[in-house]
This record gives sequence, structure tokens and C-alpha cells, in this order.
Amino acid sequence: MKLYAPKYYSHFSCIADRCKHSCCVGWEIDVDEESLRAYAALEHPYGKTLMASISREDTPHFCLTAGERCPHLEPNGLCRVILELGESYLCEICREHPRFYNDTSRGREVGLGMACEEACRLILSSDGYGEWIEVGEVSGEALPEDFAAAEHRDRWLALLADGSRSYAARLEELCKTCGIDLSSVTDAAWRALLDSLEYLDETHRAWFSCFSTAAPTDARELWLERALAYFLFRHCARAEDAWDLRARAGFCLFCERLLASLAESRGVDSLEAMILLAQTVSEELEYSEENTAAIRDAVAEWTASEVG
Repeated sequence: MKLYAPKYYSHFSCIADRCKHSCCVGWEIDVDEESLRAYAALEHPYGKTLMASISREDTPHFCLTAGERCPHLEPNGLCRVILELGESYLCEICREHPRFYNDTSRGREVGLGMACEEACRLILSSDGYGEWIEVGEVSGEALPEDFAAAEHRDRWLALLADGSRSYAARLEELCKTCGIDLSSVTDAAWRALLDSLEYLDETHRAWFSCFSTAAPTDARELWLERALAYFLFRHCARAEDAWDLRARAGFCLFCERLLASLAESRGVDSLEAMILLAQTVSEELEYSEENTAAIRDAVAEWTASEVG
């Protein structure tokens, strides 16, 4: 089946040692079975170093060093596995990051996760987020059209891209169309929800306490629009039914309001500063299944209405 991506996807490449927030720091890196077998069969001298760095407890993973760094991350930010063996020897998670995939009725989609600095830069600086390019073919079959979540999402993206109206007006209509009214719940309740979550970095708990459904959009509206489009693209195509779609849309709108609140409270006025905040929201909320589920459940329970 066909593999599709947003048009900015083709411009992505890892910036390696130029990345200020490496994905090789702070994350447990699992090693898939195929890579493990390839490492065990290596005759190259670095093969022994690789195998010695892998814990077999639970899912095989690299044993992080001081500062929660991957043991194969050089001080200059380059990957020793690539330097010694080439990119083909990266384990699956390192090879694929920051990509994600959605299966839809027309085929498979691939996108870039906003927790990655360079992906985030592309997402926040690229036009045409609702335009797709064909980037290849993959095995498998398109999903049956039992519930075409991607079609709902694409209509929302088209609504969001209508530049004839202000962003605030488009955001209001999108909320109505999705059946979401975050302001029907007090900011205090949303802040309490955020405070109940688990964080990779505890300083972000205090950052997120600024949440307001009424955060202004004016000075940063293009960045917020593109971020919301990304959230919708990533999460809504996976919905299994109308209720799930509504909860996922609510999660996306919540992330946009959090990002707007952070930008306002921290006086963000540059793309680089916005990238840092967007990465933070993505890492703490999107990349935690527990946090994502908690917000989706709250949106579904607290703001219940029908999808438009």
C-alpha cells in the first residue's frame, strides 16, 4: 500500500551533534530482537562493546551512563554505532525516531514527532501542513472504512488552514465541530489534572501550572496553528469510533492551549523559544501513554457532547 507524509517530511534529517536536546539523553533505549541478533553475530571489535552495554532485564535495552546518556553517545554528540558500523546497525527505535505511523483507509501515513528538535523546527516553520506527498510503498493493506477517522481529521485540517479568517475564529469553529469546550471546565481543574501527571523533568510541573483556556494567540498564532495541525495529524487518524475521535481531538486542543499558555507566561517571541516549549509539551504529554490517556479521558468525561 502507499506511504504518505506531510510535504515537509522530505526535508528532515537528523542534525546529530548540532542538536541541543539529544534524543540519546534521558530516554531508555530498547533494543529489538533483530538488532540484538545482529550485534551478537558481529565480528567487528565494537561488537563486544555493544553487547556488554545491553541489559537483558525485561525488554533488552542499553544501560544508560551518568546523566542518563546512551553508552554509545560520544561527548561531541555523535553516535559511536554509526561511526564504527554505519547507520544500518542502529537498533529499530534509533533508526525510526522521530517517525510515527498511522494506518488509514487510503494507506499508511508517516510523520515526525515534535519531541525531536529538528522535526519540531520543520513543523513550526512549514506551510502546507494539510498537503500530502507519496514517499514510497509498504507491505500490508489499507484499513477497512468502518470508521474513517482520517477523513474527519482532514476536514478539520482544511478548516484550520482557511486563512480567510482569524486563527481565533478558526479555533472556535474547530472546537464546536469537534464537540469540545475546554472552557466549560475551570482552569483550576485542568491545572490539577496537569499536576497529577508524571513528569520526565519535575521543573515542567511548575511550568504547566500556567495553563489557561483563555491564553492569547495573536503574536504566536502561526506557530500555534501549525502545532495544532501536527497534533491533529498525529492523533486523530487512530480513532476507533466517534467517541474516541472526540477524545483525541480534545487532547490535541488541550495541548494547543497548554502551548499557548506557556508561550504567554514565558514571553516567547522567537521560533527557537517556541521550539523548546513545543518539544516540552510533546515529551511530557505525547510521549507518555499514561499522560495522554489521562487527558483524553478527562476531556471525554468533563466536556461531553456530540462530534459535529
